[in-house]
Amino acid sequence: MRLFARTMSSFTRTVSGPWNFVNGKRCNPLHPDGVMKVTEPATGKLLCEVPKSSKEDVSSAVLEAKKALGGWSQLSPRERGQMLIEAGRIVRNNVEDIARLEVRDTGKPIWEARVDILSCADALEYYGGLAPGIVGQHIQLGGGSFAMVQRQPIGVIGGIGAWNFPMQTCVWKVAPALACGNTFVYKPSQFTPVTAVTLAEVLSSAGVPEGVFNVVQGEGEAGAALCHEPDVSKLSFTGSVPTGIKVMASGAESLKTVTLELGGKSPLIIFPDADMKNAVKAALMANFLTQGEVCSNGTRVFVHKSIAKDFIDKVVTATKKMKIGDPNNDETTVGATIHADHAQKVLDYIKGAKEEGAHVLCGGERVILDGPLADGWYLSPAVLVNCTDDMKVVREEVFGSVMSVLEFESEEEVVQRANNTNFGLAGAVFTKDIQRGHRVANTIEAGTVWINNYNLYPTEVPFGGYKHSGIGRENGWAAIDAFTQTRMVYVEMGDVDCGPLYQD
Repeated sequence: MRLFARTMSSFTRTVSGPWNFVNGKRCNPLHPDGVMKVTEPATGKLLCEVPKSSKEDVSSAVLEAKKALGGWSQLSPRERGQMLIEAGRIVRNNVEDIARLEVRDTGKPIWEARVDILSCADALEYYGGLAPGIVGQHIQLGGGSFAMVQRQPIGVIGGIGAWNFPMQTCVWKVAPALACGNTFVYKPSQFTPVTAVTLAEVLSSAGVPEGVFNVVQGEGEAGAALCHEPDVSKLSFTGSVPTGIKVMASGAESLKTVTLELGGKSPLIIFPDADMKNAVKAALMANFLTQGEVCSNGTRVFVHKSIAKDFIDKVVTATKKMKIGDPNNDETTVGATIHADHAQKVLDYIKGAKEEGAHVLCGGERVILDGPLADGWYLSPAVLVNCTDDMKVVREEVFGSVMSVLEFESEEEVVQRANNTNFGLAGAVFTKDIQRGHRVANTIEAGTVWINNYNLYPTEVPFGGYKHSGIGRENGWAAIDAFTQTRMVYVEMGDVDCGPLYQD
């Protein structure tokens, strides 16, 4: 078995099939269950037609992953790590080509796509380097006896990804899972089928054996089939709360372990002593990256009453300067919403907010671009004021470029309001007072809290939510815990002591 490829073999740099990847090669379903017509967000035109995998096709991919499990798990962690590091190198050396594919898939600006793809290289290299350190424990016991606590792979992992960060959400699952010796079957979102197959080609080029990582395309039926597969031992899902509940229920039927990364309605709290320029920049990052289609976005911006006018003036000025346009242009800062139905949902939230009394200071409208982009759904980023905590736009996840600004007067008040939500994915506090920064951060009920920044996700640290925002963590060492199970082996160095049960 070759450990890794020294040179990059070809991978698909255009949007084309076959669309599944099973047992080391691209292929189409043997028993297709219809065809998905995938729209290119930037143009609103047909991007590709992708055959949907049937239950039989999903089972076939799981079978190949099960066959590959023995050989892959028996490699040394260092051998597995070398392949992941090589895969990271391949991604890093081909970042522009892969980022362009990601733009066609998602509609996000090219500069954002480059950041996303480089983060994939980071994750592959991080877990490749971490792999040799995935070790157990030796515990010395009385009489010379001892125990070994071993970290073992869980088995075949079933992953289902999101459309806002198609390759990143895939890599965050696959890199640690493979480092731990598991094999994988992954179903991308039906809206973004392109780059998960590209990742499969990259891993194959890096020497990962056939069957270790497989991709099946499809809609909800294919995802449900993967969740119900008896040979899948763990499910890892990124997406909406309603679908996450279905995934968890499916896993419970056969006691599969489940990791869920779901939605959010995160608070961004700005105190009077905050650095105003940084607070404005963070508010833009917390609301308008990827057209607002980010689960951790800080869409409830709580600003102290004493600085609210200054902050609102500056954030509106900055928002109006954002450039809406072709996502393939480097100067574009606002790309295309994923598809028409989602764009209309975002517009409906803005309409409802106005009906409830919110004021739209800028944005919140469809922008029609010229030429081939005319049919794309481009929405101008919106800043809402006069918002109250009970408004629908403030309570529910919009998943679009809509910032709701709310004023507060005291620390105690804003913490209570920030935590008054079923979500708990992220949050942030802006202040120059280090004591207040730590104090407030420690009271926010969320899995990730930033002090004086927003929407940063280093691979080295865990990411995940409280409450309805999810179960489990991705990234950091926490992902190693998520993709391993422990086994204890007790070694007796003396005689069995069974008390009075045995009479000699």
